[in-house]
Amino acid sequence: MNKFTVPQFIDVEDKILGPLTVRQFLLMLATSFVMFIEYKLFDFTAFLATGIPTIMIGGIFAFLRVNGQPFHFFCLNLVQTVRRPSLRLWDKEYTDSELREIIKAPPPAPPVVRIRKEPLAATKLTELSLVVNTGGVYNPDAD
Repeated sequence: MNKFTVPQFIDVEDKILGPLTVRQFLLMLATSFVMFIEYKLFDFTAFLATGIPTIMIGGIFAFLRVNGQPFHFFCLNLVQTVRRPSLRLWDKEYTDSELREIIKAPPPAPPVVRIRKEPLAATKLTELSLVVNTGGVYNPDAD
């Protein structure tokens, strides 16, 4: 029989630059590009006012994990859930006449089902108690 190696750690991303994965590196590269544009467009105080939130948002998207998933997957799932929830409720509105009919109608009586069992004969009851007491060693059919 052939032996095959089973891949392990398939959910772990490959590290390319020290502890950074490709996804983290690209997100931080994009964050750096946005900060460079902010530096060129604004004076230094406006750059600090916009650069600090930019680097915080970039760091959150690059490094934060929620329930073992990257933060951008969490955000996508959140948006999908808000736009189209999976729990659907049917809220039927009754009219006044329907409510009056429901209140006036008596509740239906549950059906009565009677099950009749034959009483066990004394010999059958004795045989069953012997089977139980002997732990199944006694077999009434073997006689």
